Amino acid sequence: MFDALSDRLESAWKKLRGQDKISQSNIQDALREVRRALLEADVNLQVVKDFINDVETKAQGAEVISGVKPDQQFIKIVYDELLAVMGEENVPLAQAYNAPTVVLMAGLQGTGKTTATAKLALHLRKINRTCMMVATDVYRPAAIDQLITLGKQIDVPVFDMGSDGNPVEIARQGVERAKAEGIDTVIVDTAGRLFIDADMMAELASIKETVKPDEVLLVVDAMTGQEAASLTRTFHEQIGITGAILTKMDGDSRGGAALSVRRISGQPIKFIGVGEKVEALQPFYPDRMASRILGMGDVLTLVEKAQEEIDLADAEKMQEKILSAKFDFTDFLKQLRLLKNMGSLGGIMKMLPGMGKISDDQLKQGEVQLKRCEAMINSMTPKERRDPDLLASSPSRRRRVAGGSGYKEPDVSKLVSDFQRMRSMMQQMGQGNFPGMPGGMFGGMGGGMPDPYAAGGRPAAPGWRGYNGGAAAGKKKQKKDKKKKGFGTL
Repeated sequence: MFDALSDRLESAWKKLRGQDKISQSNIQDALREVRRALLEADVNLQVVKDFINDVETKAQGAEVISGVKPDQQFIKIVYDELLAVMGEENVPLAQAYNAPTVVLMAGLQGTGKTTATAKLALHLRKINRTCMMVATDVYRPAAIDQLITLGKQIDVPVFDMGSDGNPVEIARQGVERAKAEGIDTVIVDTAGRLFIDADMMAELASIKETVKPDEVLLVVDAMTGQEAASLTRTFHEQIGITGAILTKMDGDSRGGAALSVRRISGQPIKFIGVGEKVEALQPFYPDRMASRILGMGDVLTLVEKAQEEIDLADAEKMQEKILSAKFDFTDFLKQLRLLKNMGSLGGIMKMLPGMGKISDDQLKQGEVQLKRCEAMINSMTPKERRDPDLLASSPSRRRRVAGGSGYKEPDVSKLVSDFQRMRSMMQQMGQGNFPGMPGGMFGGMGGGMPDPYAAGGRPAAPGWRGYNGGAAAGKKKQKKDKKKKGFGTL
């Protein structure tokens, strides 16, 4: 997602490199590239026009900051405007003063509405809000069964009255049941259609009038691009929405929906779906999304994903092992499995600043190399995992591991030697020394990984270089944020 948009925007920054200042004449080519980038991302045409006009006005009136290059300053202006389009900050889900809080889910068929209902229920359960889901989609075959199955998977109750019930009555009784049982939040899954029709809107309006929801969330398929804008406008005008959930944001969507929905409806995007798994729902943070669009990564989301998987006590023990050079293959295997639980390697790498340019081939090679490492470690004895030096000094042990994992002895030898170098390097880093990164453990990704701070690479971004004290300050801020959040070893 957003790869094509990011590439196009980078072309815009190049138009200003080498310039002494921002002027009316030298920003026109950059603005033309930004306009083309947004149109190719399938952003609503009126949103594009307003965006370009606002950026042009702000760029012409911008005071040149000492020590900041014009292309860096232009990026900051575009970043600020992206925030203005998507919303300045995350808007949390409403919570009614008198329980239960009622959330009405609306949208067309095929947008992932039922799955989004379960994802939202799980998200709320993780923050200690009790939930009940109400199945009112009596038209789509197996819709009720799907919600019941998802409910069992996430341990959230589902209220239904079968496929013969009246949707409005099902919603009313579901809310009453939740109130009687002291449930904190009720999420009502409504029926969708392949297209907007009068009957669907009338039914939604009746359910809304009956249960008086605190939130009406429109579930929008991010793949629909400009269609998302017209869909949002129609639902908002006829039903009145309070927010949106964008699904399929992990797919090949070009990003147009994320930049159109809020500007068209005036209502915030509250969550985004980033995968098929029921855990794959994230609160929407406009500043983080803007950073990802501009190739700055999304370290905060990466930290939060890690926090969900990391036990702080284990992280402290791991840190002690690293500092004392006692980090072994068992620890490394635990870290690999933690990485898997956090998502795909590609998804994680692209959250790191400057890593958006890694090619799919490089990421695939990296995935293959991780699997090779795991297979060889799994073929070691517990004693060999605890003491890698045993393998380093014994060719017969290496041959046995190679045979058990399906690889060759040189592969095992390389794994052991690379691991020992990495362990030594990690110990030195813990002592304040920063030696060069060895090329080996993830050699499948090779030296092809781009350096985010390399000369001629992606231009500086707010808070990394050119802003907030330059690269050193940016790195110090990352370290401080990680320490503050209790971020463990990865």
